Amino acid sequence: MPPRIPASADASNAKEKLGLSEHLASLFGSAALLVALLTLLRVALLLFNRELIGATAWTSLAEAFFNGLRFDLRLVVYICAPLTLALAYRPAMVCRTWQRIWLGTCAAVAILLGMIELNFYREFHQRLNALVFQYLQEDPATVLSMLWYGFPVLRLLGAWLALSALFFVLLGWLDIRTRGKGRSTVESRRTMNKLGHGMALLLCLAISVVVARGTLRQGPPLRWGDAFTTDSMFANHLGLNGTLSLYAAAKNHYSGDRADKVWKSRMPADQATTLTRDLLFTEHDRLADQNTAAIRRDFQPPQDRRLPIRNVVVILMESFAGHFVGALGSEAGITPNFDRLAQEGVLFRRFFANGTHTHQGMFASMACFPNLPGFEYLMQTPEGGHQFSGLAQLLSTRDFDDLYVYNGDFAWDNQRGFFSNQGMTRFIGRNDFVDPVVSDPTWGVADQDMFDRAAEELFKQDPKKPFYALLQTLSNHTPYALPGVLPVEPVTGQGSLDQHLTAMRYSDWALGRFFEKARKAPYFKDTLFVVVGDHGFGAQEQLTEMDLYR
Repeated sequence: MPPRIPASADASNAKEKLGLSEHLASLFGSAALLVALLTLLRVALLLFNRELIGATAWTSLAEAFFNGLRFDLRLVVYICAPLTLALAYRPAMVCRTWQRIWLGTCAAVAILLGMIELNFYREFHQRLNALVFQYLQEDPATVLSMLWYGFPVLRLLGAWLALSALFFVLLGWLDIRTRGKGRSTVESRRTMNKLGHGMALLLCLAISVVVARGTLRQGPPLRWGDAFTTDSMFANHLGLNGTLSLYAAAKNHYSGDRADKVWKSRMPADQATTLTRDLLFTEHDRLADQNTAAIRRDFQPPQDRRLPIRNVVVILMESFAGHFVGALGSEAGITPNFDRLAQEGVLFRRFFANGTHTHQGMFASMACFPNLPGFEYLMQTPEGGHQFSGLAQLLSTRDFDDLYVYNGDFAWDNQRGFFSNQGMTRFIGRNDFVDPVVSDPTWGVADQDMFDRAAEELFKQDPKKPFYALLQTLSNHTPYALPGVLPVEPVTGQGSLDQHLTAMRYSDWALGRFFEKARKAPYFKDTLFVVVGDHGFGAQEQLTEMDLYR
């Protein structure tokens, strides 16, 4: 019988087959698999949001994929860095199992983020950004409920597990294909150790530096602006890498006082205050408090322009996008009730969204302060609790009664805290409704429930005292919990927007129903009604290069 070879000798023999050439083959093969994976994720993003292609030229899409390849290669360099550095230490070079675990885990994370981004981009027209962390900081139960009821979570998780498993299989196949067929001689191994490893390491490091920079030019490395090379915003966004965008957002979000990094002092405070007042004040404005409020002013209109009103009702419509409003030119027939109100009242045709989220539009509308970089979440930060004089605060000092009716939970976006600080005292939220038509486990009750309760409460107001009311809708938000029997015709023919526009049509119906009741109330003739959207939502076409929506 031939002599038996010890198991340790078999293992040593296997490792001997993993020389420099085998490791380089594994390194570049793994990089190629990762590039292919990231390219497929970009193709999936394109196909999933194909309605946004519109008039985008195929040459622009090809350019987007070229730009995307540069960003993808940058991410691949970072992922493959351990394999590159392993060239300096042979025991690490032959640890194929740990290499596969590392590469497979990174690929699984990239696949998960890519699948999340499919719906994220459809909803917000942005690659993954700081909004992800903002939602994570909100009420987890609400966020998880919104995801569970608004998206096919189980199917997405199943697809993620299947794709991740497939990538692990491919890594195993690559491992087998890149192993040597026999043992090398002692002399060749010595030569390889002396010359090959050093040269290979230097060459791979040089390639990695160039690819990680993403450019051969002098100056800064590849930046997100380098993806914006076409006239199509969708194509430009397609050229970015969502994983890198999310990493940059995380680094920025958790890096301390971001506002100090975004805004720099350019002008003495006194000079800035004087200049601002000169730009904003009119002959009918009077400074309210010179010492503590830079631009707070009282407006004294001419006597012939005063409105005979005593009450103010502001209706904040969720995601009420102007490009689907009939009074603003849409022929989709989504907002017949608002269109009738526009004919009876004053319609502001150049009224643009100040952000992409409710808290941004709400702060701008109710506290008269725009959404600015470094201050995107003022309603939730201590800075938002002082030096802002919104409608609630101004009218409460004039002895107005107040009322805030909302379908949802006032803890979301710190709404109760912010408006309580502004002087609001009466809040009616999701837990204050009895036998609602719809009770959504994610957000709350339906818009018709909110408007019905608002009509009841306003009817009961003391006719001898003026009042200010804020009514906020919610049904036009993912997961679009609507009544089982819809009072409106569902929208069809708009692709992925069908559900969104059906919810918008339903909100418009509830708005019209509220005004039918309000017209019969005694307070109606003495009340100014202001109907405004908190923000818009994504549409197929790009209106301007700045993506401004009414």
